[in-house]
Amino acid sequence: MIKVQVIIGTTRQGRFSEKAALWIYEEVKKKEGVEVELVDLRDYPLPFFNETVTPSVLAAGGGGYSNEMVKKWTEKIGEADGYVIVTGEYNHGYPAVLKNALDYVYKEWQRKAVGFVSYGSALGARAVEQLRQVVIELQMVPIRSAIQIPPQIFTAIREQAGQVNPELFKPLREGRVDKVEAFLNDLVWMTQALKAARVG
Repeated sequence: MIKVQVIIGTTRQGRFSEKAALWIYEEVKKKEGVEVELVDLRDYPLPFFNETVTPSVLAAGGGGYSNEMVKKWTEKIGEADGYVIVTGEYNHGYPAVLKNALDYVYKEWQRKAVGFVSYGSALGARAVEQLRQVVIELQMVPIRSAIQIPPQIFTAIREQAGQVNPELFKPLREGRVDKVEAFLNDLVWMTQALKAARVG
């Protein structure tokens, strides 16, 4: 059994990320041998990084976090074996709140798989490209597959009030390659392999 957290990577009002995260959460839940949890950055209102030492120093025995919310966040991240980060693209990059949440953690991210679901300008591809660099520095393993939500799906879903009809995401599974299945298979395989290596 592996545990995967789906992280809602934006916090603004009227965000699209929540709808996409709820959808991919249900898709991950269908995979055998996977426990999945939805993690919302709104539930972890972190201050902008202001610790006296970096998380990597803390991981090496340099003391503990001074902020209780940060302690709660790092403990939550430490519970998972792999992650799906759902992000929009803001001005050619990813949200500041997501960078801050990534930066507060070090040891708990290490040697774990991560995949990305994105949307926005250029389908969020530029945000994901930047995130790949960041997570590698955190010693995570980003999978090659990603889910990038095209404008026609984004628009149809954004205009829906309340619970989103999952059928609106169906085009992502159509065509020559089922992008959702490829993404999930890669994420599960890598998460299982890295967990086995960590505990082996």
